[in-house]
Amino acid sequence: MKFAMVCASNMNRSMDAHNLLKSEGLDVESYGVGSQVKLPGPSAREPNIYPFGTPYEEMYVELKKKDPSLYERNGILKLLDRNLKVKTAPERWQDETTKHFDVVITFDDIVFDKLMDDVQKREQKLMKSFLVINMKVKDNPAEASKASPFALQLCKKIEESAEDWEDDIEEIIEDFSNETGKKPFYTICFY
Repeated sequence: MKFAMVCASNMNRSMDAHNLLKSEGLDVESYGVGSQVKLPGPSAREPNIYPFGTPYEEMYVELKKKDPSLYERNGILKLLDRNLKVKTAPERWQDETTKHFDVVITFDDIVFDKLMDDVQKREQKLMKSFLVINMKVKDNPAEASKASPFALQLCKKIEESAEDWEDDIEEIIEDFSNETGKKPFYTICFY
């Protein structure tokens, strides 16, 4: 099965899950749905903004030059260092039109809504089903780190079901909720 992890900017939650699933041998990619990549800056009014596709290494070098102590202290350099070991640059979901995934996991209601808006605008040529699941996770490194094992657990359960996931999804989600206390919601979409 092919999995996609999706958050707002492809920096924190989706990348933490991507890193863990990849380390476990799953076929996974990650994306953001925002219009740009925003990283904390010296103040809330001064974020660091990058277009999707800007290499993580370039962001790392730039922020390390700007204020190494600030970006060490707030964890951004550590986040970027992890990300550049996983893939080259943040990618935007809306720009990916050739790959098809079996399962897409979002980590925020707003991200889920943006993804669904994009999916509904796309032409359904293949009539191949895929699953979109939303797991609410606060956007900070600690919560992303806690949520990644849950995303892995859920993906493994779905992968075990393989060909029958559409028939088994209600039971899979119910079992997952009972085991973890997490209550993701889902929908089935088509390519």
